[in-house]
Amino acid sequence: MSRSWISADWPVNSRIVAGTTLREGGASSGIYRSFNLADHVGDDPAAVASNRRQLRDLCGFAAEPLWLSQVHGSVAVRNPAPGTLLTADAVYSNRPGDTCAVLTADCLPVLFASRDAEEIAAAHAGWRGLCAGILEATVAHFEAPGEQLLAWLGPAISRVAFEVGEEVRQAFLDVDPAAASCFEQNERGRWQADLYALARQRLDACGITAVYGGNFCTYGNSSRFFSYRRDGECGRMASFITLPSR
Repeated sequence: MSRSWISADWPVNSRIVAGTTLREGGASSGIYRSFNLADHVGDDPAAVASNRRQLRDLCGFAAEPLWLSQVHGSVAVRNPAPGTLLTADAVYSNRPGDTCAVLTADCLPVLFASRDAEEIAAAHAGWRGLCAGILEATVAHFEAPGEQLLAWLGPAISRVAFEVGEEVRQAFLDVDPAAASCFEQNERGRWQADLYALARQRLDACGITAVYGGNFCTYGNSSRFFSYRRDGECGRMASFITLPSR
């Protein structure tokens, strides 16, 4: 079977499996071609189910990931019952064998792990959720302090491709004036927003300095990544992290 995901490049316990899927290698067709993991975007349910089975087999998950119904908010859930579909944008677990997962197609996926490999989380951080505090809400569930956590920034839209209006910039500045450094004005008088830099600022404020990744652009690489801003209707990648069984 062809490799259909990027392994997170960070110094976590080697038993932790973490990364982001690519768009190729699955059963979906048309605008969802081909490894779409989202069941809410209009794709054939049978194809999505096949793709999710393939993901489990490919990565050796003990059970179905803890999927969420994402709403670009700031709610992070803790140890949800397997098989439930809670409305939230981040999921935390300290149960061995659990897989935390989020779906994205330009928004920023952030994976977390404690250095002792006892706690994990996955967060969906679009600009709204990032501004509203989804990363802080996720970190609040950890028993380990920030200096004992690692974070990996998965594939997202890059600054050069992410143009926003003044209202988006001002929303971040209202929370933290230092966010101004993460916006660059373009020739149209609008702003290029750096989701990766904004996330690093928020994580640093939580005491997390061991931050990795952040060197992708979903918009600029159509062969590897889905991008909502580029394509409109499209599939979603999954970013996931599995807590090893004892």
